[in-house]
Amino acid sequence: MSLERDWDSIRPDRGFRAVDAGMGILRITLLFGSAAVALALIATPFLDSQARQSARDGFSGGLDMTATGSVGHRPNTYTVRRSVLQPLPSSICVIRNDGSRSGEC
Repeated sequence: MSLERDWDSIRPDRGFRAVDAGMGILRITLLFGSAAVALALIATPFLDSQARQSARDGFSGGLDMTATGSVGHRPNTYTVRRSVLQPLPSSICVIRNDGSRSGEC
């Protein structure tokens, strides 16, 4: 019995404490949270450069990369349109100020 009393004097509380479990969960949450933030900080520039590289290589990823712009002076204004949805990638549609269209519209 003496050993039991000695153990109780060293460590009187042998039961489960919810406070200790709460601190453990907090530590695990902080560990994984900081790992997720670090991964996001590292992965974001890498994925951005990959997306830009694939856009330069001509991969649209299912998106319609329409380019539209107006060229000319006030009386002769026209709009040039290019879209990946046109028959050829090099197809150009020109829309004049009066609404007439030329090219592959």
